[in-house]
Amino acid sequence: MIGAAGAVAAGAALTPVVFAATDSAAQDSGSSTSGTTTESFPETRSAAATGTDAVSGSFPIGYVGVRWSGAEAGAAIRVQQADGTAGEWQSLSSGCATLGSGGTALVPVGSVSGYELKAPGTVESLAIDTKHGPKREAKVPADATRVRGVAYLSRAAWGADESKRFKADGTENSPTKYYPAQTITVHHTDTQNDDPDPAATVRAIYEYHAVTLDWGDIGYHFLIDEAGRVYEGRYSGDDGIPAHDKDGNVVTAFHVGGYNSGNLGIALLGTLVDQGPTHAAQASLTALIRVLDRYHGFDPQAKVTYTNPVNAVTKDVTTVSGHRDWLQTDCPGSTMYALLDAVRADAATSGKS
Repeated sequence: MIGAAGAVAAGAALTPVVFAATDSAAQDSGSSTSGTTTESFPETRSAAATGTDAVSGSFPIGYVGVRWSGAEAGAAIRVQQADGTAGEWQSLSSGCATLGSGGTALVPVGSVSGYELKAPGTVESLAIDTKHGPKREAKVPADATRVRGVAYLSRAAWGADESKRFKADGTENSPTKYYPAQTITVHHTDTQNDDPDPAATVRAIYEYHAVTLDWGDIGYHFLIDEAGRVYEGRYSGDDGIPAHDKDGNVVTAFHVGGYNSGNLGIALLGTLVDQGPTHAAQASLTALIRVLDRYHGFDPQAKVTYTNPVNAVTKDVTTVSGHRDWLQTDCPGSTMYALLDAVRADAATSGKS
């Protein structure tokens, strides 16, 4: 364990067993004794559609992913129950889409038989079920996985179906690429608050990002639910180090268009426009930022110039920023964005303790 932030300020990478371990005992000793256990998860089912004609599902629809072009305002959805009853029209926000490029939304709809959309411009949608599909078995770590003391759910533990990362011909849709970390960006998922099943929502986000948006994986490196549980996001290899390769470089994800390489993305589940994160979620966000800062030698309050290692495009940001600091978007929500100074300060203070 490294006891002071200054110990990594020179940029020396910590060894993998220091950064991630399966339990607190293994973390202290630098060894892993964790085995695996078998758990069952419902297979994710989805069906894509285009246009605004009514859609009927062949399975109970729990989420609808929507993407439209044109103006941000004017998109709406109404659902149809199994008895044929149609609900009221519900307006859709443009989500984390860049302003001026239409909108994107992942809408929880409970369990419905169909839906209808209206939106400016062209519209694409995806009916998703992450709760009722046939069961599939997966090996998950028997012990809690941790990042410098911060527990997280591995991809296996939240039910990621790794086949979603591959094309029909068996090739990986978005092969892993790694670059030294430069910054951390905070998002909200613009999904349901008071979510009764956040792991199912993470699986729905994975389906929407990997398949519908054709990114090949979930867009964030980490996600945090309202109970403060941390979820491993973008696949980064089989070395047990979430978001990184064995040398400490960060895998490129898909959370800030044009500025992804070397940029760690953390998303808080929910919509944080008019309300802030729960105390547990904010505490986990601060703790995760702290351990990432110490691992990479970051000062969370510093002003830095990010340089994209792929195309040399630069951007002046704070080391820990919000999505809207990079692009014109509402993300991570007005209330969460206003709390970022406090998160940076708490991460910096706790990092010196």
